[in-house]
Amino acid sequence: MIRIALVEDDPGYRAQIRDYLDRYSKEYDQKLIVTDFSDGDEIALNYKAGYDVILMDIEMKFMDGMTAAEMIRQKDAEVVIIFITNLPQYAIKGYAVDALDYVLKPVSYYAFSQRINRAITRMSRRQKRYLSVTTREGTHKLAYDSINYIEVQAHELVYHTTDGIVTAPGTLKEVEKTLDMQIFFRCNKGCLVNLERVDGIRGDDAVVAGEPVLVSRSRKKVFLDALNNYISGVAK
Repeated sequence: MIRIALVEDDPGYRAQIRDYLDRYSKEYDQKLIVTDFSDGDEIALNYKAGYDVILMDIEMKFMDGMTAAEMIRQKDAEVVIIFITNLPQYAIKGYAVDALDYVLKPVSYYAFSQRINRAITRMSRRQKRYLSVTTREGTHKLAYDSINYIEVQAHELVYHTTDGIVTAPGTLKEVEKTLDMQIFFRCNKGCLVNLERVDGIRGDDAVVAGEPVLVSRSRKKVFLDALNNYISGVAK
């Protein structure tokens, strides 16, 4: 079951998207629970994290979709947001609220179904998985999505996580046998990055959770290919 919030102030478009969701549900045998909202303020004010996907119009009368998404992100880091708009220049700003994608009006069923497929792919990736790391102090259970990158320092592994640094003995080769290597990628000889945490590329560096991490020249093309495949929801 996938819980979807449809936020659209135009009744015509709202009905069309509902028809597309019904069609998608039948074609892909997915149970969808859809809740309608006619403006951004209706969902953003007093928001409770109860949705898997939010389909969000950008231009609305009382609260625009970008503002609503910013408010929602303060309470829910996991929900997948897809913008529906006739203004692509605004939708591109969606990276600021970790939007998955946008669909341009007039909306075609094919483009819409592809976005829903990507949303479901991202949801499945975010299911909690953990890595057990044994340090001198004991065993730590690190959630995949909390790991930004892992690097070698002085013959030890340093795990850079959202909660701080964890240092443990071991090698990257050993860790690679444990991790899902469709999510993690070795960007240079001594570093594994979590592709989900890559914000972008700046020169020879990947920006990982705000930190620059060197991508070696010999691995730059394969790294970019892996990142693009990950973003596109293509597992290779």
